[in-house]
Amino acid sequence: MDRIYEFLKAAGTYYLATVEGDQPRVRPFGTIDLYDGRLTFQTGKSKDVSRQIHRNPKIEICAFKDGVWLRVAAEAVEDERIDAQVHMLEAYPDLRAMYTPGDGNTEVFALRCGTATFSSFTAAPETVTF
Repeated sequence: MDRIYEFLKAAGTYYLATVEGDQPRVRPFGTIDLYDGRLTFQTGKSKDVSRQIHRNPKIEICAFKDGVWLRVAAEAVEDERIDAQVHMLEAYPDLRAMYTPGDGNTEVFALRCGTATFSSFTAAPETVTF
């Protein structure tokens, strides 16, 4: 889990894919946190990505850094605890201009039932489950 977190944090931007009906939707994300032993990310409940995850919690993440790419397939489940929101916004203080813990819009998702694969052109893929 730490390796996945460190990779995504160092990459800065990763791409999160959801499903809307039968259409994949992909967008850049930058929030990643380790909270209560789980990988988490943050968004707003007012956004399409939130509605898509609530309808179908299966997501994928892809990031690239230093010739290595990471793919994560998991289920995203909402962590409704205010403490999770506080932790995330402490890690990303720039978001405080748009989000406040407990504002009814700030939303943190935790990843579960995940498989992460580290790949490159120079080494065999490495897979981690969590």
